[in-house]
Amino acid sequence: MYAIFLIIWIIFNEKINIEILLFGLAIAAVLFAFVCKFMDHSIQKELGIYKKFVRMLHYAIILLKEILMANLSVCRLILSEKEEIEPALVDFTSKMRTPAGRAFYANAITLTPGTITVIVEDDKYLVHCLDQEMAEGLTDSDLEQLLYEMEE
Repeated sequence: MYAIFLIIWIIFNEKINIEILLFGLAIAAVLFAFVCKFMDHSIQKELGIYKKFVRMLHYAIILLKEILMANLSVCRLILSEKEEIEPALVDFTSKMRTPAGRAFYANAITLTPGTITVIVEDDKYLVHCLDQEMAEGLTDSDLEQLLYEMEE
């Protein structure tokens, strides 16, 4: 929240110099103190938000890497001389605890080319894979582990 107040101050001033930055730091501190006192916010919650932001950024980087690798895999599958593509329906359970974590993981699976999440019920997933090889990384993936850590 403190960083957001400071960024908004800098945006409203349209330029940055040492005076604007120092005054913005002071105003952001006053606003942050007000929010902490009257709106049930604390420095611990603020630090938790920053930790989650760093984890979410790490998650986004891993997801982009997985999307790129899946794109290459699908291109290789299409351009190969393999006669038959062997689609598969894979069911597995996940260790996600919250509905938001389950939804994030289902969307991450669907975002990677070659896989589509068909059903999510409690901790059970049913995923359609374009080829049997794409089903190998669904259980115990890095994305699942990162999302599991962010649920805490």
